[in-house]
Order: sequence, then C-alpha cells, then structure tokens
Amino acid sequence: MELIASINGSINGIVWGPPMLILLVGVGILLTIRTAGVQFRKFGYAMKNTLGKIFKKSEAGEGEITPFQAVTTALAATVGTGNIAGITAAVTLGGPGSIFWLWITALIGMCTKYSEVLLSIKFRERNEYGDWVGGPMYYIKNGLGKNWKWLGAIFCVFGALAAFGIGNAVQVGNITSAVNTVITSFNPDFAGQSTVNLVLGIILAVAAAFVFFGGVKRLGSVTEKLVPIMAIIYIVSCLCVLVWNAKYLPAIFADIFSGAFSPAGATGGAVGSMMLVITWGVKRGVFSNEAGLGSAPMAHAATSEKDPVRQGLYGIFEVFMDTIVICTLSGLTVLCGFYAGGVEMTYGVMGNTSLNAAALGTVFGMKGGSIIIALCLALFAFSTVLSWCLYGARCCEFLLGSKSIKIYQALFVIVIVVGATMDLSLAWDIADTLNGLMAIPNLIALVGLSGVVVKETKDYFENRHKNFD
Repeated sequence: MELIASINGSINGIVWGPPMLILLVGVGILLTIRTAGVQFRKFGYAMKNTLGKIFKKSEAGEGEITPFQAVTTALAATVGTGNIAGITAAVTLGGPGSIFWLWITALIGMCTKYSEVLLSIKFRERNEYGDWVGGPMYYIKNGLGKNWKWLGAIFCVFGALAAFGIGNAVQVGNITSAVNTVITSFNPDFAGQSTVNLVLGIILAVAAAFVFFGGVKRLGSVTEKLVPIMAIIYIVSCLCVLVWNAKYLPAIFADIFSGAFSPAGATGGAVGSMMLVITWGVKRGVFSNEAGLGSAPMAHAATSEKDPVRQGLYGIFEVFMDTIVICTLSGLTVLCGFYAGGVEMTYGVMGNTSLNAAALGTVFGMKGGSIIIALCLALFAFSTVLSWCLYGARCCEFLLGSKSIKIYQALFVIVIVVGATMDLSLAWDIADTLNGLMAIPNLIALVGLSGVVVKETKDYFENRHKNFD
C-alpha cells in the first residue's frame, strides 16, 4: 500500500503541480487571445443575459433542463468545500497575495469555461432515452472526428472513477466532519461519532437516490433551488463580517496587491517565495471553478438552449460567481477576522475551516460561526455529490451505453454510505489524481477546436445576437 501511495503521490505532484497549472492557464490564455478576450469585451452582455435573466421563467422539453438549471447544476459541482477550506489554505500558505492570482486565474478561466460550454452544445447528441448528452467526450468524437474517439474514452475512464472519490466520498466525509464539529462544540465529550456518521450516510444516500433516479429534470429542479439558497446563506454571512470589520478592508486590499509581488512584506517574512504565492492562487482558482477539467460541460449539455454561444455565456457567469464572488468572500472574511484579532492564524501553516468559523464568530459568536460553516459545508458538499453523479454517469454511458446509467447510480449511492463511515484516504487521493488527468484530453480538444469557438463567437455577435436582443 505504501508503494501505491508513493506512486500516486508522484503522479499527483505532476498532475496538480506547476506543469499542469501552467498548461491549464496557458490554454485559457490561448483561447482568450483567439476570441479577442470575449470574457472582457462581452462581460456586461454576459451578465445581462445570465444573471439578468435568472428570474425569467423558461420551459424545457423532454430530456432537457432550462439554461438556468444547467448552470445551477454545474455550479452545484464547482461551488464545493474548496470554496471555503481551499481558499483558507491558500491564504494561510500563500498569504493575502494568493487572492490576486486567484482573480487572474478566474479571469482567464472564464474564457476556458465559455469555450467548453459552447462546444458541449455545438457537438451534443441525444441518447436512447431522448436526453441531451454532451461534454468533452462528445466534442472530441463529433468535433475532432471519430478517429479521436479513443481520447474521449480516456477522459470518461478518468471521470467515471474520479467521481466516486472527489465528487462523492470526499464530499460526504466533509459533511460528517462538519456535523461532528458542531456536535462537539456543544458537547466536547460526545463519543457517538460513528453512529452519527452511519445515520448521516444513510440519510444522504436516500436523498441522493431520490434525485439520481428522477433523471436529469429532477436534478435540475433540485439544484435551481438548492444552489441559490446555499449561496445566499454564505454570501450574506460573509458580507456581514466584511461590513462589521470594514475599517480593515483598505489594509487587506493593500496587502493583497503588495503580497502578490512582495509576499515577505505582506506576511512578515513567513511567505517569501513569489512562486509559492502564485502557485497557491492559481491552484485554488483551478480547483474551485474547474475551468479546463471538462466536468461542467456535461451539465450544460442538457440545456434547452439551442445556441452554443448563449449557453457559453453561462460559463463566464459560472466562473465569476464561483471564484470572483464566493472564493473572494471566503478569503476576505478570514483576513478580516485575522486583522480584527478574532482569528488566530499563522502564515506558512495550513489553516482549516475552524478559521472560517472563527471569522464568522466575530459577528455571530463562536457557536454561531461554527453552525453557519457546518451548514454551508454540508449544502456545498451535498450539491457537489448530486452533480458529480451526473458527470460520472455520463462518462459511464459513453463507454458502456445508456443501460449502464442505473448501475452506476446504484454504485454511487452505496459509496455515499461507505464514504460516511470509513477512512479510505488512499482511494480518494487516487481519485484526486484521476480528476486532474481528466484535464489532459479536454485541453487537447479545446486547442484543436479553438477555431470552432472563434467562428461561433464571431458569427453570433455579428449576426445571430439580433434574434435574441
């Protein structure tokens, strides 16, 4: 087992190390250049046609979900525990300057996600149940050509296996951990964690099964309600901390910008490497919004929207909401708590969600902060489980046909209970590696089909947008 762990650790270091991060950002830069910065030029248009139409009622046909349901399903997967714990780790290990590089990664990632979503609509197809299916495997097969289908299959193998860990057991484990933290905050001597974990695992499995076996329309119906609720709870809670500690914000933003290029000055010498600051900022940005990994396009492909560019705009909105808004609020909240003296944080030492709870505690009290973080972690994690089952099932379907979907979903439900009750850290570490490997086939396809993205974008803004505006 130690040998397997060592081999996986070496591969993971490459998959999630600087070379892959450079590749992910590099493809985003290429797409940004080729589309003449569509995410910047058309940002206002994108917000008007996504955020501005959230409350506009729309209908979806059989085997489809509305454009908003598609983006909330994708956001359900991307807005996860990394938006809280991951950003706290970046701030503590990379200093305030890591938030600046998080922003840079998100601004570039907007174009990557836009391109992925556009291609998923352009090259999607109907399965034997009449549902729209798409994603990297389909734009590889239908865009690059059938001779490249093997590359799509490789993506699906990585995706189907990774979903059991990174999109299931890891998330369930975070839920049980959060609940146990709240329980012990009220009763430090509580010794029934194993029983609580089992009960939680069963409850989560039943709730997830209800959604999974209801098909993509039920999934869309659940996420369009769950995602706004969980986002509002977290955003409002963080904003309360920022308003309460507003006098520290000028100093915090000064340290963010200075720490991006002179980390030693912003952290008192605890973080002295600019490369470390960049790495943590870029890594958390990529982990959080998943731009380039190829996961979200599988959700967007189910939309009733027929125009690839119009749905692609939701990709821009998705990265903006996930990273620019939610991740930034996480980082600023922890820093506000630290500057106000309510958070005991040491730069260079990895922090965890206890720092987020302590920061919220400066306004809501320690127990109140712990409850809010536990609730948000539970909602974020459960929503991720729901969406990643869809991703894994779509990958399995591409490999084995539509009849394999129910079998995959049944296995996914079983793993929920296993993840709640057992420590399978090595298995989840391997799944994390597989999650990163998904990006390679997808990035190859994005580069190969970048011309299609350019053509569709140009044609839409020169001609087709008149049909909608």
